[in-house]
Amino acid sequence: MRKADVVIVGAGPAGIFTALEMLRQGSGKRIRMIEQGKAIENRRCPKNVTKKCVGCKPCCHITTGFSGAGAFSDGKLSLSYEVGGDLPDLVGAERIQEFIDYTDRIYLEFGADPHVEGVGDPDMVKEIRKRAIKAGLKLVDCPIRHLGTEKAQEIYLAIEKYLQEKGVEILFDRECVDLILNEDVCEGVVTVKTGTGEDEERLYADQVVVAAGRRGAGWLEEICARYQIAHRPGTVDIGVRVEVRNEIMEEVNHVLYESKLIGYPQPFRNKVRTFCQNPGGFVSQENYEDGLAVVNGHSYKDLKSNNTNLAILVSHNFTEPFNQPIAYARKVGELTNMLGAGRIMVQRYGDILDGKRTWQKELSQSNVRPSLPDVVAGDITSAMPYRAMINIVNFIQAVDRVVPGFAGTETLLYSPELKFYSNKIRMTPELDTNVARLHCLGDSSGWTRGLMMASVMGVLMGRRLA
Repeated sequence: MRKADVVIVGAGPAGIFTALEMLRQGSGKRIRMIEQGKAIENRRCPKNVTKKCVGCKPCCHITTGFSGAGAFSDGKLSLSYEVGGDLPDLVGAERIQEFIDYTDRIYLEFGADPHVEGVGDPDMVKEIRKRAIKAGLKLVDCPIRHLGTEKAQEIYLAIEKYLQEKGVEILFDRECVDLILNEDVCEGVVTVKTGTGEDEERLYADQVVVAAGRRGAGWLEEICARYQIAHRPGTVDIGVRVEVRNEIMEEVNHVLYESKLIGYPQPFRNKVRTFCQNPGGFVSQENYEDGLAVVNGHSYKDLKSNNTNLAILVSHNFTEPFNQPIAYARKVGELTNMLGAGRIMVQRYGDILDGKRTWQKELSQSNVRPSLPDVVAGDITSAMPYRAMINIVNFIQAVDRVVPGFAGTETLLYSPELKFYSNKIRMTPELDTNVARLHCLGDSSGWTRGLMMASVMGVLMGRRLA
């Protein structure tokens, strides 16, 4: 029987910072991490060479492996408690801001760029906010520390090596398939070799931390139902990735780097927001289990494109009797993938308004050229739910009043953009679930969204377990 003091499922930011903070607090406990992907130095996306997704098996190198999707994202650390999920509601806004500042210093120790975006021109921020208010939108101006996709990988590699040198055992290519419960007490986890179901092993621990990331949100939802872990269906975000020329976004890119806008457009009044803005960035594809392809965006420190991309997400809050928001979002994605023959689809905004599909020839003649090389021109409205599509169209028109030209005919909308963090685990402010010795962290818990807040949740957990 293999036994550890703490088993951490998932080597994304929440899991990483749990282990890291335990070490920083001088803990001598034996820590074992389980990660279904590979070490960060062994993660390679072949699309850089092939120019098309080859569907890596058993899992996507972009979304799995040490640091999770964070290593291959644009690497933005939001430095305000107002951005990144609902953890302040659980723990307290003032305390979360204190831990954001603390966690930010850790990133700096491991090589993050000391420059902070979005704090240099308060007068221009006021002007942009005034335009947003006139358009019926709220501007959240959040300081951003931009790691950059390539630099984020270097930083997380340094953290990975540090953890291993300090005695943390990281088991790569191991997939957690179940928990070991004795009545209402969690005693460990069951793992298998990733993608095979073979070489089953039972790992026991005094404390179990599940930090499965967005990719693992569906699995955790099933686990919660199986073992009556208290949870509730949360918000599911469905939307698109928008791409425009840098010239259109030049002002907000320079002043804010990331313009976080929130609105409640007529007639449905759903919450709609911008997310993950990438100046000079690249639209990217991520693959989830069962071949689901979703769109995302990256931004490098050194390599730049002619375009800026950002997500527009529509929040859906379902009520009884429906309790499968993650499955709902997956169905939307699967239908879009079906129309795109398994690939990401793109459509021009003007074509959506004209009620027609976009053709490849039209893209080749546009000012805005897709930064995703194997994207398929088509009709995303054939798959997007009506409510979500109307919200997106009306929100884009509102943003156009803040950023003139944003609602241009040639503006590109990629689909599907989905965020799998809708299942919210019921926890105490000490991060305890109703199952003794079981803790759930990060985006899969439903309490965080993004690198910084997931890292902060890990720090809180690390201090608790040290």
